[in-house]
Amino acid sequence: MVTLDVRPQLLDALSALRDRVAAARFPLPLAGAPRARANRDELLAQLDDYLVPRLKEPDAPLLAVVGGSTGAGKSTLVNSLVGRRVSEAGVLRPTTRTPVLVCHPEDHHWFSGMRVLPELPRVWVPHNEPEDDPLLHGANPARVLRIETAETLQPGLALLDAPDIDSLVADNRTLAAELICAADIWVMVTTAARYADAVPWHLLRTAKEYDVTLITVLDRVPHQVVSEVSRQYAALLTKAGLGDVPRFTVPELPESAWGGGLLPATAVAPLRTWLVQRVQDPVTRRHTMARTAYGVLASLKSRMPELAGAAAAQYAAALRLTSAVDTAYDSEHTRVRGRLQSGAVLAGDALKRWRAFPLDCTAGELLDALVESLGTLLLCAVTAADERVDEAWRREPAASAPELADRDTSQENAEHRIGMAVRRWRREVEEYAEDEVRALDRSASPDPEVVAALVVTALLGGRRARTAGEGLAERIGAHGALRLRDRGGRLLTECVDRVLHHERERRLAPLDALDVHPEPQAELIAALSVLQKER
Repeated sequence: MVTLDVRPQLLDALSALRDRVAAARFPLPLAGAPRARANRDELLAQLDDYLVPRLKEPDAPLLAVVGGSTGAGKSTLVNSLVGRRVSEAGVLRPTTRTPVLVCHPEDHHWFSGMRVLPELPRVWVPHNEPEDDPLLHGANPARVLRIETAETLQPGLALLDAPDIDSLVADNRTLAAELICAADIWVMVTTAARYADAVPWHLLRTAKEYDVTLITVLDRVPHQVVSEVSRQYAALLTKAGLGDVPRFTVPELPESAWGGGLLPATAVAPLRTWLVQRVQDPVTRRHTMARTAYGVLASLKSRMPELAGAAAAQYAAALRLTSAVDTAYDSEHTRVRGRLQSGAVLAGDALKRWRAFPLDCTAGELLDALVESLGTLLLCAVTAADERVDEAWRREPAASAPELADRDTSQENAEHRIGMAVRRWRREVEEYAEDEVRALDRSASPDPEVVAALVVTALLGGRRARTAGEGLAERIGAHGALRLRDRGGRLLTECVDRVLHHERERRLAPLDALDVHPEPQAELIAALSVLQKER
């Protein structure tokens, strides 16, 4: 028989594991991402709401959470176990909106604080003072825990009436799952009409997977079919590997017909006796707690690698998306360098201006045309790279993340950014040209703007601009022309590299913002390994 034996090192390892789980993110819309997010949230809830509090305080009362489908009679069952109405029951569905926890007055202090279910504000009965009542401060009733005390309940036992696990209200369904995972004892309630439904069976299989302390209640069973329904239900449990789970049957009675009354004490006596025995017998109590706690601990052996695998899939997808961007921009970068070497910028209006220079075209007009042509080359490269990225990303499910679609796609904005970059390069070349002209030991110095126009033409025009280099050497000397071309060439390379780098980073920025890294996979497995050693 298992008993709780908790060392500080185990709690430290569990706390570290909890932090790793909380840090795991699955933002990319891969096939397994919704399941991974749900598993992470469920695991966090189970660690925070149940496992850590239970291991820290093994003397706290046993918490039995009563869960089940809509109309299963959970509230009536809880009221009948307590002996008075503590939870709202009725014919309207879903009835249970605010979860209700009932305990003996001696145990109130265990639940009035945030030891379990720390995310849920408390409403005490009698009700809070108005200034302390969370419901008066806009709290969602489905996210508030109402605490009742009853002298009729066995000290050391608490019952929690959870919302419907198949509620039409999404918040109710989520909370129901969280509450059930916070239990020492899972009490799953179903009816004669719905015992084969898929939703409760999902929770039953989850309970089996975690090896928690579980009991089932077959409620509202007509007298005429008690034997047949019980036999069929037992067969289903056995087939699911749950044949040893304690089963209790509650007949259909006039008091349960409309969900408003209390069942006779005899109808719930076997269930009450079983629950009370869990509390009164110290050995059974320790075993009940230990089974659920260690069952959850043992389940981490399969749940953590699953989370780690999902984290690895996220990172692999992010790498593929990043690689598509890198490949597209590297290819365009190579193409731009080739176009610059071939003098492709000296074309169209720029070529026309060069042929008219200096008789029918000023140096300023030639510079304007060359800079505009360079900007067009870079803009075309960026546009082509983005189109290749779009084509590659269309084959990747991860690229459908809303965050990746929400990016700056305006060509006008890209044109503005590129235009600013090439104009800055022009200004820097002009400043270097002015420096070279000032350094000349001549009485009649050339026009710095003409010198700048010649060096820019020589840098961007390839073989078609040989005469630009010759004219530059005539005006400032061979050494000055070589020095200016080297400086301008370095600036041109830096300008092109900077533009394409910034545009690449702009394209990757939404992906980078999702913060998908390789570390979570290793950290999850490492945290599990440390915990396994401490166990």
